[in-house]
Amino acid sequence: MTSFKQLAAALAFASVAAGSALAAPVTYNVDSSHTFPRFSYSHFGLSTQLSSFSNTTGKVVFDAAAKTGSVDITIDMKSVNTGFADFNSHIQGEDFLDTAKFPTANFKSTQVVFEGDKPKAIEGNLTIKGVTKPVTLTVTNFLAMPHPMMRKPALGANAFTTIKRTEFNAGKFAPYVGDEVRIDIAIEAVAP
Repeated sequence: MTSFKQLAAALAFASVAAGSALAAPVTYNVDSSHTFPRFSYSHFGLSTQLSSFSNTTGKVVFDAAAKTGSVDITIDMKSVNTGFADFNSHIQGEDFLDTAKFPTANFKSTQVVFEGDKPKAIEGNLTIKGVTKPVTLTVTNFLAMPHPMMRKPALGANAFTTIKRTEFNAGKFAPYVGDEVRIDIAIEAVAP
């Protein structure tokens, strides 16, 4: 009878240990070929201008069971694409992005807020031109699943926030060129 109890205790411990291993956080590397931060702003009220960045790196940690996560994203500001080569150079100037002194921007989360099983907001610190401000990304879409081609754990999300460019020392021509800038990010990340 004692050996039966020992076997039952060992199986129970193994079951708990296996469950803990399955609930461990997974670290995902940002897939730069499917991750594109975009920004939009009013141009004299005539139109909403849309631009993007083509080089983004970073990591996402997600633990579905514990409903926790973290995000650390770096954007290469020199990869800005306004749709017009001369304007790409202009917007990298000192009055706007100043990529000579500040070649990257960074978002690092401080908290991921869940609604049910999915993140609904990501709070964190955004650094642009050496200025760090707290922002909240509103998550509009989120999915974690095995990647159908890579056969590895993957996740993807869409999120947005709005900032004032004057708060990041990039306010030339404000308010005529809109001070409010909406940042949208489409992100995909894959486990190594």
